[in-house]
Amino acid sequence: MAAERRDRTKNAPTEVVTIEDRLARLEEDIRRLKVEYDIYFSGGSKRPPYDTKLRIESILKRLGDDRSMNFAQRFHYNSLATRYNAFREVWRRTTKNREEGRDAFSAHRAARETQEKEIPFKRSQFSCTDVRHDVETIKGVYDALIDAKRACGEAGQDLSFAKFHRLVVERTEALKEKIGTDRMVFSVDVEAGHVSFKAKAE
Repeated sequence: MAAERRDRTKNAPTEVVTIEDRLARLEEDIRRLKVEYDIYFSGGSKRPPYDTKLRIESILKRLGDDRSMNFAQRFHYNSLATRYNAFREVWRRTTKNREEGRDAFSAHRAARETQEKEIPFKRSQFSCTDVRHDVETIKGVYDALIDAKRACGEAGQDLSFAKFHRLVVERTEALKEKIGTDRMVFSVDVEAGHVSFKAKAE
């Protein structure tokens, strides 16, 4: 029985893998590796596909050392090698930017983690009867507004206290003419990730 098995194994047809087959398989492997890197860079995978990358580089080296390729096969191989090297450079730069936190995915992740760690903004309310001269109260409203902007990641450098105070005075004067009261109530809050600032006559 052992002899029969040896004879069957000896006589079994062996699969012949041609250069064209190896090049076609290499082309498919490069395409698959690109997909795996796209998944990794988009956050769908925690680990880069280094195993597939090393296997492809090993195949490229073996094929590059093969002296039996004809001109057409060598041209196909060079095209695949050039394409892979271009992809590899893109992957290298993207990986470097990601490690340094300069890519879009890392920036979004850092912002999300920071937001999760931050203490929720506490709603503030102020009452004032003389917005023009009660600078201390208006300064408290201004500080609460700037804190709310920071909590939402909004820029607040372009709004100085002097500008804010002037706007509040103008708003109050308009309401005074319409309603006939100097007493104002200000509220500052964060709603759905956006600053909510309200000023109304009391």
